[in-house]
Amino acid sequence: MDLDRPAVGDLDLEDRQALRRVVGLSTELEDITEVEYRQVRLEQVVLVGVWTEGTAEEAERSLRELAALAATAGALVLDGVIQRRDRPDPATYIGSGKARELRELVVLTGADTVICDGELSPGQLRHLEDVVKVKVVDRTWLILDIFAQHARSKAGRAQVSLAQMQYLLPRLRGWGESLSRQAGGRAGGATGGVGTRGPGETKIETDRRRIRDQMTVLRRQLKEMERVRRTQRTSRERAGTPAVALAGYTNAGKSSLLNRLTGAGVLVEDALFATLDPTVRRLDLPSGRHCTIADTVGFVRHLPHHLVEAFRSTLEEVTDADLVVHVVDGSDPHPEDQLSAVREVLGSIGAGDLPELVVINKADIADPLQIATLRRREPDALVVSAHSGEGIEELLQRLDARLPRPEIEVDVIVPYDRGDLVAAAHADGEVLSEEHLPEGTRLRARVRADLAARLGVSAP
Repeated sequence: MDLDRPAVGDLDLEDRQALRRVVGLSTELEDITEVEYRQVRLEQVVLVGVWTEGTAEEAERSLRELAALAATAGALVLDGVIQRRDRPDPATYIGSGKARELRELVVLTGADTVICDGELSPGQLRHLEDVVKVKVVDRTWLILDIFAQHARSKAGRAQVSLAQMQYLLPRLRGWGESLSRQAGGRAGGATGGVGTRGPGETKIETDRRRIRDQMTVLRRQLKEMERVRRTQRTSRERAGTPAVALAGYTNAGKSSLLNRLTGAGVLVEDALFATLDPTVRRLDLPSGRHCTIADTVGFVRHLPHHLVEAFRSTLEEVTDADLVVHVVDGSDPHPEDQLSAVREVLGSIGAGDLPELVVINKADIADPLQIATLRRREPDALVVSAHSGEGIEELLQRLDARLPRPEIEVDVIVPYDRGDLVAAAHADGEVLSEEHLPEGTRLRARVRADLAARLGVSAP
């Protein structure tokens, strides 16, 4: 697509509403469950987007990101088109005429799936599928499908399953007659009792009931897992350990940065949403004290609200942090968009007002002019490379300076048989000086109130 195309106002009505092909994107229904039907792995897909605002370049950029998401899910992208509209069509997303044109493109390319760059209502999904005659999924389900493939921990799998069910429940529909069949004239059996005899449930009603039951079980499990995580966080807070959270756009290099800082050995993969489960590690700071640093799930434009809700307990690693390290991919052509998208999600989970340190990653492969432009927008940002180690020492110094310090300064002599107190000051406080005297270790340090009391110093 030519990025120098005239502005929307310069195009006539037919041109504005035409399906526009986005170049360079190439990468009979069965009686199965809705989840199985909606999977987008190892399929051949055509992408379609509705451009309602912004520039043509922004619309194409969104569709290219959709192509990257589709590839991450395991699909082969055959083609992609964009339509200019004031708003998505309430019935078929792109309008009935354009839906028929899309059907022709599906037949021409041999695609078996259409992926829409937005969240479609149940009616839009149903009506568009009726026209194009192949499976239709939207951006929200595509992201949920990727999360389902990548979730490893019990909590991660439960969170993704809950988000999928919340999405699917209002969208269940019958494939042919498969979900309309009834359970039988006497669904409860001969001994079922009052209220169990009659025409019985349709399969779609049975599926809805089962989904609701499963959602109840998942919520109960997640509540218990959240209680365990909260206990762990409370333990760290009692110890006075400052907390850092890595946040950023998917594939910005957060896991690589965590590995560079701590040697955590976290999976690093050049793929969207490679990290779903939070990893918390200890990080030693230049002053001798330490903090915890958590790697969290990456964000993306239009992150599904079902997913944000399901992952809310996991994202508390961000909301409970003393400092958010906002990692930006300096090699991305549009890092400003990443910044805005991540800050929007942080605001939605209640972390928008937390102290933030912007870290521009991938300096070893980024365009220096682009980094300079980004630094003018974010003058306090640090430029690093998790791959080469550039800027890491400065990052550690900045973390040490930005994290809260213990509030009580002590100057005491600790007997040599209480070396545990000296070790605690090094581990949980900030040692200013240490001197060995005949009667013990003279310790000048900043510590929390509980350790000050153990050292015989009353809080002011």
